[in-house]
Amino acid sequence: MSQEEEFVNLIQQNQGLLYKIASIYTRIPEEQQDLFQEIVYQTWKSFGSYKKAAKPSTWLYRVGMNTAISHLNRSKKRITAVSLEGWESLRLEEYDAGLEERVQLLYAEIRKLGLLDRGIVFLFLEDKNYEEIAEIVGITASNVGTRLSRIKEKLRKGVKNN
Repeated sequence: MSQEEEFVNLIQQNQGLLYKIASIYTRIPEEQQDLFQEIVYQTWKSFGSYKKAAKPSTWLYRVGMNTAISHLNRSKKRITAVSLEGWESLRLEEYDAGLEERVQLLYAEIRKLGLLDRGIVFLFLEDKNYEEIAEIVGITASNVGTRLSRIKEKLRKGVKNN
């Protein structure tokens, strides 16, 4: 299989993951599509240096999140709202107005987090362990634990104050 075919297969198998990354850092569909395309482009540019020691999803998370953060810093856009709809891990099984209201409050608080913290929460909600999160974002696992504790406390306080 050629390198190009291997790359196309990797993107096709993981496009949902890449769209999720684009959706946590942008809210407008056109911006999400632009960011998705930028992530794919940056992934292709670095594909030759991809060392298959890391799991493909771990490598894609790293490239995707770094690209998203760089893209936002370059464009100097501030994100005020991010759609978290479609995240399978966050779907409600049954409609409960009180629960939905609390979930929406939590989403609003997540949107207030900085770019890195938002990414850490995203990975945590994707059921990544501390070691995987650390590898993706480039910090130590103990730092992930510390940051998550602080993030959870911020979220608790924010939700409680609303």
